[in-house]
Amino acid sequence: MSRYKDTRKIELNAIRDWIGEGQSVLDLGCGRGILLSELVREKNVYAVGIDLDFEKILKAVKRDINVLNCDILEALKSFDDQSFDWIICSRTLPELESPETVIKEALRVSKRVAVGFINYAYWLNRLSLLLKGSRVTNDVFPSKWYESLRTNDISIDSFKEFCESNDIIINRSHFLRGNWESVCNFMPNLFAGYAIFEISSKNQKS
Repeated sequence: MSRYKDTRKIELNAIRDWIGEGQSVLDLGCGRGILLSELVREKNVYAVGIDLDFEKILKAVKRDINVLNCDILEALKSFDDQSFDWIICSRTLPELESPETVIKEALRVSKRVAVGFINYAYWLNRLSLLLKGSRVTNDVFPSKWYESLRTNDISIDSFKEFCESNDIIINRSHFLRGNWESVCNFMPNLFAGYAIFEISSKNQKS
């Protein structure tokens, strides 16, 4: 469980070099504001978060993060085109009712979008489904099905297919093994527990 709680900092290690000094960042499902507060400290970014959990928002506010307490899609629709340099969508896609619409709106509102998600095709999960008929519970899947809001089972390859079919460019990617620490460069759809992509739209204005 400790790894699950520290994933914001794990993602920071992956994307800190992607985000430039002083850029603007919108975090969809910002939680307690850990990632944004670190980016403010390290990169002096202009940070805004969105979350529905009021208790988490209070903790983000204590970190001096500007947070909107509202639905992600409704918030995105309120922003003009390319309002932000970056949008971060970290572990949020599986819980969204309309992930396709949210991604497309995010690509309208921002020049770059960083998407991070648990890889449902991770080999231990496949093996558990084959042998036991149920999802494994470990660092990659730390919660039982009844403890999680997770509904959209995303794999690395299915996300790549989605991008290709929707004219979305994958600029960079970063894959972590099941321990969420070691980099995975070999067959990530099978051996990576977590994936982070930097995406942009082919139709985006320069």
